[in-house]
Amino acid sequence: MSLSREDPFEKRIKRKLSYEEAKVKVASYCAYQERYQQEVRSKLYSYGLYQSEVEELLSYLISEGFVNEERFALAFAGGKFRLKKWGKVKIENELKKRNISPYCIQKALSEIEEEDYLDTIAALVESKMTLSSNEDLFTLKKQIADYLIRKGFESDLVWNILNDKISK
Repeated sequence: MSLSREDPFEKRIKRKLSYEEAKVKVASYCAYQERYQQEVRSKLYSYGLYQSEVEELLSYLISEGFVNEERFALAFAGGKFRLKKWGKVKIENELKKRNISPYCIQKALSEIEEEDYLDTIAALVESKMTLSSNEDLFTLKKQIADYLIRKGFESDLVWNILNDKISK
């Protein structure tokens, strides 16, 4: 007695989208949130398109304003700074991982206001100081500095603010 079952490998093979179907689908994908070129390129390949179709669609998306690396970099940097409290070093490294051009990275980082940046470091120092039960000032400073440097803030800024806050 043989049971008719679906081949488990068939579920993994996705149907190849036509060029027009992919165009509509990827336009919607890009309109939902800011995307960078490599992300969109990978998505297009996942639709089963050939390299020539992928590059043609990507240039269409760029010319129509669906994909804009500068806009992506600005949104990414602003969001990570405001919401996750990341420093410029971490933001820059993450943008480099995504193959964003150095020009776009610098433009995005320059949009972060210096006053807001320093205020964020100071606020993070304050919150860590209130949470820490460490009595030793040297150890406390080191723990806070390590935390802020891991979050991507520049070590010289971190130490300057730490010395100002803790020496008071």
